[in-house]
Amino acid sequence: MGVSQPTGYFELLIIGRFLSGVNAGVSLCVQPLYLGEIAPREFRGGMSMGTAIFLTGGLLIGQVIGLQELLGRAEHWPLLLSTTCIPAVLQLLTLPWFPESPRYLLMDKGDATACTKALKQLHGGDDYHKEMEDMEKERINTLGVQAKKPWELFSDRSIRWQLITAILINCAQQLNGINAIYFYASYIFRQAGIPEDKLLYATVGTGACECLTALTCGFLIDSLGRRVLIIGGYTLMAVWCICVTVTVTLQELSPWVPYLSMACVFAFVFSFGLGPGGVTNILTVELFTQTTRPAALAIGGAVNWLSFFFIGMVFPFLVNGLQQYCFLVFLVICILVVLYIFFIVPETKNKTFLEIHEEFLSRNLSKKNRSEGTNDLGANVLSIPR
Repeated sequence: MGVSQPTGYFELLIIGRFLSGVNAGVSLCVQPLYLGEIAPREFRGGMSMGTAIFLTGGLLIGQVIGLQELLGRAEHWPLLLSTTCIPAVLQLLTLPWFPESPRYLLMDKGDATACTKALKQLHGGDDYHKEMEDMEKERINTLGVQAKKPWELFSDRSIRWQLITAILINCAQQLNGINAIYFYASYIFRQAGIPEDKLLYATVGTGACECLTALTCGFLIDSLGRRVLIIGGYTLMAVWCICVTVTVTLQELSPWVPYLSMACVFAFVFSFGLGPGGVTNILTVELFTQTTRPAALAIGGAVNWLSFFFIGMVFPFLVNGLQQYCFLVFLVICILVVLYIFFIVPETKNKTFLEIHEEFLSRNLSKKNRSEGTNDLGANVLSIPR
């Protein structure tokens, strides 16, 4: 991307964007998977939040170095785009020193020696036995079961609710209104009287807000749990959807209303970062065992990116048709997600992957038994002579 202007080949810019997109798609699936598998059970939430924390941190850095005072001028765009090589080079230098996932080594490769070595490197010489015991139980439970391909998950009834949950929360992460709030932010800041040349600084403020809330979520997730944060986040987002709709509609009512709209924007971003922004990836990792987790993350990642593409295509028409009332659509989505998680998804904090799987399995079996019991009762009623 950096040499596309000096050479005069715009195709290099397209190729660079394509390769960056490939890396983003792969890493956003593999990184939560790796962090979730190497983390001790009691710190799994906080470590897995690293994905969201550094993702929002990277977005914030991009917003900052894109300011006019730094690399935001037209003549500096090749240098700005070239900065993506910095994290790439750092990872190429450091990742070879990282151990392979111990769960992958034990359950997929059957290499107990390499697994123990990786655990000692990650947890220390004396602190790995608890994790080894958990992995051994899961390995015994999945003996003879091959790792599944993504399309095979759709026919596996034992993980039906886990798969539905993963698809729903990844879809909702993009369709909950966060992209709409960023779209409306410039309009709201402009109505509040912020000069045109200062709007970028206000946008940087929203990025900083999301980064700070992701960091806060990382500190809270292992104490409060996943359900509290994601339900609380979506509930607050539903409230702010109403507030944004009302305040944007009444912009001309009073000089202080635009400032109230600004507060609602920051509150919406805060609520997203505190719950859905970080917890979604962690839940997707925790709902599955070793044989289904990689395939489930591939499905979740694909759904997430497709939802992002969908909202990018549909949102302009939604805004043109509904204007500020488009937030009422996102309000409905947030409420539906809250209800689904409240009634279907159990708390996963401080539980092994096997315990979470068995909890869902018992839920599936109890529903199946109730259904069969109802059918038997219906059959008995029908068989009574008249």
